[in-house]
Amino acid sequence: MADLEYAVRNRIATILLNRPERKNAFTLEMCDTWAEALRSAERDPEVRAIIVTGAGGSFCSGVDLSEFKGEKRTPLGEKELLTKRVHQVALAMEEVTKPVIAAVSGPAVGAGMDMSLLCDLRFAGRSARFSEGYIKVGLVPGDGGCWLLPRVVGTSTALRLLWTGDFVGAEEALRIGLVDEVHDDDKLMYAVHAYAARLAERPPLAVQTIKRAVRQGARHDLRTALDLISSHMAVITSTQDSEEAFAAFQEKRPGVFFGR
Repeated sequence: MADLEYAVRNRIATILLNRPERKNAFTLEMCDTWAEALRSAERDPEVRAIIVTGAGGSFCSGVDLSEFKGEKRTPLGEKELLTKRVHQVALAMEEVTKPVIAAVSGPAVGAGMDMSLLCDLRFAGRSARFSEGYIKVGLVPGDGGCWLLPRVVGTSTALRLLWTGDFVGAEEALRIGLVDEVHDDDKLMYAVHAYAARLAERPPLAVQTIKRAVRQGARHDLRTALDLISSHMAVITSTQDSEEAFAAFQEKRPGVFFGR
């Protein structure tokens, strides 16, 4: 079996980290495959939503440091390793316009937690435990944690978690806004798939444009955001998906997207 598996079923793409014996710690080769899986999902017109999860009761324990055991790296080599290999997942995720949901059970540690933060939503099993553990080994977050975490939980809470490396359980993660839903572990994937299926029934261009507008809004002032959304609206209202959904809504009938 592959260390990372990619499959599409019922318009939902699933990226499965599949090294349970290493708590799904990822290798550099997995980063290559992961980024390509995201690009494949983005290109595939049949894919409406993407799920990222881990096998064997863990999400991801970060980069597999055993790959570098005994290896002496220079500062330039360290930078290139991150920018050319590990960061390609983050950059590929930045380009994905479709909804991405992390299904997290067990540990999500270091770069593994960062990978979950790259997703649009996080659904957690009750066993989920999050930690930005870099500080415990004298490192700084290497996969976007310092940029991502404050945007999810706020600056002070992010600093507290980044400075201590403390673990946060599922219920506390829900309380601080780190995750969106918590479910029993044996029901987690059912809940994630059910939510992804709802997204798959929505007009895909509208879903993707909402995601784009939210991201744009985080970078611009209100006036710019309103100008952008007026352009988006002009495009969306000209599509067949929008016309069908609006007609179904007006006629109070189950349409292609409404009423499901």
